[in-house]
Amino acid sequence: MKRNIVILASAITALCSCNDGASDKAPVADSSEVKTAPENNKYTSQPLVTHIYTADPSAHVFNGRIYIYPSHDTATGTPENDNGDHFNMMDYHILSMDSVGGKITDHGVALNIKDIPWAGRQLWAPDAAFANDTYYLYFPVKDKKDVFHIGVATSKTPEGPFTAEKEPIKGSYSIDPCVFKDDNGSFYMYFGGIWGGQLQKWNNNKYDSAGKLHQPDELAVLPRVAKLSADMKSFAEPVKEIKILDSTGHLYKEKNNDQRFFEAAWMHKYNGKYYFSYSTGDTHNIVYAIGDSPYGPFTYKGLLLAPVEGWTNHHSIIEKDGKWYLFYHDVQLSGKTHLRNVKVAPLVYNADGSIQTVHSQK
Repeated sequence: MKRNIVILASAITALCSCNDGASDKAPVADSSEVKTAPENNKYTSQPLVTHIYTADPSAHVFNGRIYIYPSHDTATGTPENDNGDHFNMMDYHILSMDSVGGKITDHGVALNIKDIPWAGRQLWAPDAAFANDTYYLYFPVKDKKDVFHIGVATSKTPEGPFTAEKEPIKGSYSIDPCVFKDDNGSFYMYFGGIWGGQLQKWNNNKYDSAGKLHQPDELAVLPRVAKLSADMKSFAEPVKEIKILDSTGHLYKEKNNDQRFFEAAWMHKYNGKYYFSYSTGDTHNIVYAIGDSPYGPFTYKGLLLAPVEGWTNHHSIIEKDGKWYLFYHDVQLSGKTHLRNVKVAPLVYNADGSIQTVHSQK
């Protein structure tokens, strides 16, 4: 096992070594005053870009090219708290590259919060999809009453710029949208996040401003899913809860916080199985569960990404040219929880369909 980790670490270092600072555009002044850090060999991978802070990378392959849809962290001076008010992001920059290890392009601002009519503050982790000859950018942001909903914006190119709809998706709430296209062409949105993501305030798809986090012996809050309509701008059905089960078939309780859902849902398919992965939040794991339907239930299988440096953990998974990759973030550049940088590492499956754990530090 130790030998496998060493081999994996060497492969990751090789494929990522040319990424550090490799942006098509000259470095620009960011409100966070990013300072390019020298390569640090304690890390398995190096930041994809260093001229801005980026996080929560949702990666996709469009037209044979990898596009990354991250959050854009900035130092706004907002006081830190458990609700994440200091994550006060205001726009999105889209990154792209021909292949992992290749030159990275920062396509500039794709969408700004001031161009979203219904938005109040905090433009958090986005995702993207392609259908109807159109690219769709899905994003969570608080409305003017400080309640998170999920919006959608459109573009004719994967890098944008994107034009936001005038209202959020009806029936949407909370954070971290992940849009998954199944083999039959159907699209599903997975979403939700507790604590600052407000998921604990929603019960039976109704908002309760007094909703509280669950107690340790209560069942954990469950993530959500809804099939998208053909227009990709609305839900085709009521939002459903997703069951995540332990090896004995039981739902997790809140005290099982090393395995229960917290935020950062991602869905991908491998050998006919549905892999639902997510962050456990306060225990800092990215874990995965497997099911036979896009709606679940999903049975917990193991640790996908060990805790990274920094409080948050958020990821995505893609296949490119027959190889699988895990995109994630840490705080190598800043050392600060809310000023993060995106990275990529190879993802390796075992013969039984299980996934080898990725470690962000050697």
